[in-house]
Amino acid sequence: MTTTPGKPGATPVPEATAVPGTAPEPGADPVPTTPDTPPATAVPTTARTPASAPSAALLRTAAELAAFAPLKGPRAVVMTMGALHEGHATLIRTARATAGPDGQVVVTVFVNPLQFGEAADLERYPRTLEADLAVAGAAGADAVFAPSVDEVYPGGEPQVRVSAGPMGERLEGAFRPGHFDGMLTVVAKLLHLTRPDLAFYGQKDAQQLALIRRMVRDLNFPVEIVGVPTVREPDGLALSSRNRFLDIEERRTALALSRALFAARDRLAAQQALHARAQTTAATTGRAAALTALGEARAAADTQAVALARPVDGPAAVRAAARLVLDDAAAEQPPLVLDYLALVDPSDFTEIPDDRTTGDAILAVAAKVGATRLIDNIPLTFGATP
Repeated sequence: MTTTPGKPGATPVPEATAVPGTAPEPGADPVPTTPDTPPATAVPTTARTPASAPSAALLRTAAELAAFAPLKGPRAVVMTMGALHEGHATLIRTARATAGPDGQVVVTVFVNPLQFGEAADLERYPRTLEADLAVAGAAGADAVFAPSVDEVYPGGEPQVRVSAGPMGERLEGAFRPGHFDGMLTVVAKLLHLTRPDLAFYGQKDAQQLALIRRMVRDLNFPVEIVGVPTVREPDGLALSSRNRFLDIEERRTALALSRALFAARDRLAAQQALHARAQTTAATTGRAAALTALGEARAAADTQAVALARPVDGPAAVRAAARLVLDDAAAEQPPLVLDYLALVDPSDFTEIPDDRTTGDAILAVAAKVGATRLIDNIPLTFGATP
């Protein structure tokens, strides 16, 4: 196949979900809304496909994949571990629109054993290939590449693997040792096998996406990585194949993850609006005293707040707003058990210092509710004009 190499590490505007054998956490972040107002891209848990929807071609071997070459346009790849839902369908539709009518969209379905720390988790992961073919076809995929473990790892587990480096040891990497090494190894193999011009991944797995971008840049893969925003259900919960394991009460508690992120986002927006007013308002303690003397206590308090507004409040206030929601959820029944809440630099996932006043950040959270572990995140920008 002849491909037109993309720009390694390029990041087009979209940023929806999982990787081939990557974390069983598909889905991503549309423009966030408040917990009470579902996001505009909210969707049901399961992707619905009409009975007449076209199915994608099923390819089982590398030889079949190599023979399935695009006629003219670019090849776009969406990597998943199967159990496809609307988050994956959003990825596929985005890939279809980007590749165009002359391009080709290939969805990989592979449950990667290198990413599972326990055999029980690997066995429990849902396999729904027939339904996946229908979802992929309805969303616009031309083919589904669903190889066996022996096809991907002939001769057993690979002795040579891709190391995720220091970024792969933070946050998710600290709680799931070796996970990102296994993820990058299979992504590298599938990129070689599929030879795409573009590859689409979900912003919901933000650390995974950042590591894939870094690998592509550092190792000169001729592919453009496209991030797609997190898709959420109407109640705000980020779409994930794991949501099916939550009962009604657990799901109620789990909603604290998105509520915490939205509370932090809203706190930052309010604070930045206050900072903007502080730049244009001649607020003085004398003016506040004069207003108070006139009985305008609320106006006086507002004027004083503007006068005291400081940009350095940002990161600390954002963390505090999210933690309040999570602390309340920890007292629920069943409780939310927090693994981490982190405000990090998107480039390397190191913590943002409290004195940072400008730049992009990701607020990430991971927690268990019952036996189910969930992750979520939201992108933030400090110093933005409200």
